[in-house]
Amino acid sequence: MGQALVRAVVDAPGADLAGGTEVEGSPWLGGDVGEPAGLSTTGLAIGPSPEELFKVSDVVLDFTAPAALAEHARLAAATGKAYVVGTTGSTADQDRAVLAAAKRAAIVRSANMSVGVNLLIALTRRAAKALDLNFDAEVLEMHHRHKVDAPSGTAKALGHAIAEGRNQAHDKVAVWSRAGVTGERRRGEIGYAALRGGMVVGDHSVIFASERERIELTHRAASRDIFAEGAIAAARWVRGKPPGLYGMADVLGLKD
Repeated sequence: MGQALVRAVVDAPGADLAGGTEVEGSPWLGGDVGEPAGLSTTGLAIGPSPEELFKVSDVVLDFTAPAALAEHARLAAATGKAYVVGTTGSTADQDRAVLAAAKRAAIVRSANMSVGVNLLIALTRRAAKALDLNFDAEVLEMHHRHKVDAPSGTAKALGHAIAEGRNQAHDKVAVWSRAGVTGERRRGEIGYAALRGGMVVGDHSVIFASERERIELTHRAASRDIFAEGAIAAARWVRGKPPGLYGMADVLGLKD
C-alpha cells in the first residue's frame, strides 16, 4: 500500500509528495521514496521519523501497522495536521488514541478507502434496514496469504453496517467463526467467514438469506490502486476541515 500511495500522490494533479517513513532496520531506509514504488528519483529520502513527516506535510496518509497508530495519532494532534488512516487490526486502546486525537486534528479513518467498498457498506446498511430478521446475515471475505488480521477491517465495517441497519448491538450478535457442533443458527446473528490464499487483493460479500430467497452484495478489488485513489480523495476533502473524526461516507457524500 505504501508503494501504491506514493505512485498515486505523484500522479495526482495539484498534489506534492512530502516524504515517507520506514521502521528502523528496513532495507529501504535512507533510499529515495520513489524507489520501492518503481518510480524515478523524487529527491526525497525515506526517513525513520514520523514526527518530521508530520511537520512538513499538509495531510499524512497512514497505512502502516497498528503498533504505530497511537503515536501517529498523537503527532496529528500535536501538529494539528490532517490525518488519513487506513490501518486495520487495531486494539481498543489504539482506537481510543485516534478518537482523542480527533479533538485537535481532522482525521478521516476508514477500514477501506475504495469508493466501491464504501458504496457497498452504504448499500448493506440500507438492505439490512429493509429486511427483517427472517433474513440471516453473513459476511464473507478473502485476502492474500500475507494478511495478518482476520476478519478484515472491511468485513467488520460491513458487519457493523448490518447491525446499524437492524438497530442491533453488533458485539452481542457477531459470530466470528464456527467449528464443531455449533447447534442451529440463532435468529439475528451476524456471521463472519475469512479466507486466505494466493495474492487476492480483497473480496467482500454480504449475504442475506431467508428460506425463500437470497440477496448477495459483492465487491472484488483487482488492484490496490483503488485504495490509494480513495486515500487521495480523502486527503483533498479533509484538508482545512475542523477537528473531528470523519469517514469515507463523509468524503463521498454517502451519509444517510
